[in-house]
Amino acid sequence: MISAEIVRGLTVRNDARIVLLVLDGLGGLPDAKTGKTELEAAHTPYMDELARRGICGMADPIGRGITPGSGPAHLSLFGYDPLKYQIGRGALAALGVGFELGLNDVAARINFATIDRKGIVTDRRAGRIPTERNQQLCAKLRKIEIPGVELFIEPVKEHRAVVIFRAEGLSDQLTDSDPQKVGLSPLDVVPISAEAAKSGEIANNFISQARELLKHERPANMVLLRGFAKYPDVPSMSEVYGLNSAAIAAYPMYKGIARLVGMDLLSSGDRIVDEFNTLADNFAKYDFFYLHIKKTDSTGEDGNFAGKVKIIEEVDSCIPRLTGLNPDVVVITGDHSTPSLLEAHSWHPVPVLLFSEWCRPDRVEEFSESQCLSGGLGRFPATEIIALVLANALRLKKFGA
Repeated sequence: MISAEIVRGLTVRNDARIVLLVLDGLGGLPDAKTGKTELEAAHTPYMDELARRGICGMADPIGRGITPGSGPAHLSLFGYDPLKYQIGRGALAALGVGFELGLNDVAARINFATIDRKGIVTDRRAGRIPTERNQQLCAKLRKIEIPGVELFIEPVKEHRAVVIFRAEGLSDQLTDSDPQKVGLSPLDVVPISAEAAKSGEIANNFISQARELLKHERPANMVLLRGFAKYPDVPSMSEVYGLNSAAIAAYPMYKGIARLVGMDLLSSGDRIVDEFNTLADNFAKYDFFYLHIKKTDSTGEDGNFAGKVKIIEEVDSCIPRLTGLNPDVVVITGDHSTPSLLEAHSWHPVPVLLFSEWCRPDRVEEFSESQCLSGGLGRFPATEIIALVLANALRLKKFGA
């Protein structure tokens, strides 16, 4: 694995423009009837043309057989070792909504969820309630009081929110209360270490009060907590790679991870075309752009094969907007796979397409899992994408004498 430390010592600056287009949860599994994944079923003439002119492969976000969360998967894409920089979703959610985490803070991601009369989870996302309803529920949760603890509860988007616990001596060494599947009861938060016992009591107290406050709500009558985290210490992309970088993302969590690695956050509308327009409007101002598409992942999690196909096709229709800017390097990939058949993140490698003037084209004819398996990049760790990007942008000098 090529480390960020090695790359850091080789970087040089120039005027090259780089675009990393991330279709969240891009990878899929073949439909039983057609034998095609969502990407293979989609009509993608513009991405296919880039694949023919570029070089392709398959990347493992963490390692073979390991199913990644979005946080570590994105760190890999940005060239950071996800095993070294382990960051909980709570911190990313807090940073994504602009909350300034302090040294005495522990943040946790909230999923508003639905439980039945027996306390069994029937929907981990409460039907993806509208963000406006989320805001109302967060206002209700702000009534919770825990002696000696300052609480901050902020809406994120749809069914997602974040809670920040502030007190002396808190630890993030806690298990999640989210059982990760329907048909089970919410879990108790359990301290992983002795010093986290106080934090576990606080978290369970919060959940108990939240359940009481939400018991008459429908469909969001419960909260599930996950990703307890304190503020992480991660070097910026400017420090490591010499990149003046910007992020275009509609969902706060991805804004959070971009902010964590020192990217500027560009304001954009929620539509896919809005994000590409934001790229065009700011193209002269930065040399690295991270453009994130969320709905490939959410449709996959919902088991909506046709919906995921439609989102991929919508992204493809915007590719001429990107290529018309004449970027020096374009990478199109996902942070992880989210097959509609599994309705969840999976361990499967993710297709990668790299195009530049200096790449060595392979024999790939279309951007798809089956074609990328035989691409010239082979199968490799996602952490190496950033080195390939910088090399193709002529931003890496020779290693050694």
